[in-house]
Amino acid sequence: MEEPNWSEVNEEGLWKFVGWHLANKGIQSVLVGGAVVAIYSKGAYRSGDLDLVEPLLSRAADIKSAMESIGFHKVNRHYVHPKCKHLYIEFVSAPVSIGDDYKIIPDEKEFQGKILKILSPTDCIKDRLASYLHFKARECLDQALLVAKTQKFDLEKVREWCLNEAGNGKDVFDEFVSLYKR
Repeated sequence: MEEPNWSEVNEEGLWKFVGWHLANKGIQSVLVGGAVVAIYSKGAYRSGDLDLVEPLLSRAADIKSAMESIGFHKVNRHYVHPKCKHLYIEFVSAPVSIGDDYKIIPDEKEFQGKILKILSPTDCIKDRLASYLHFKARECLDQALLVAKTQKFDLEKVREWCLNEAGNGKDVFDEFVSLYKR
């Protein structure tokens, strides 16, 4: 796998590079968070980092070794590459979840003979709405809308998730739909 142009690599390019190398070492991570929005919105949103959920059975030493083999080093909780000043990587603890929902099945994308995992557009929207619902992060509602307007997704699954999530899920769903249909 060829190295990306480090000064210009976007979230998708970095995810493919890192994800491919991790998969090559038997580490199957899942991309979550804002980088998923960046990919699905085709760069209309830029996250600045990649959040990868580490597999439940992986060892920190194996991840560290795999990341170091492609030029990353750990600074506090982030992995940084000396040639990539605008993006960094963080491994977040498993399992993959969205609010109270732990039954997330990520999409699988084949890339150069390896399977890379990423939240589906529907789950990405739910993930962003979770941040809006629980943390009042208005920018996350905007990110959910970016994905909704650029990707096919299951509105009924978003509705079901909102109604089942603790908090004011019905109001969040109603606001999302109102803005989506504009």
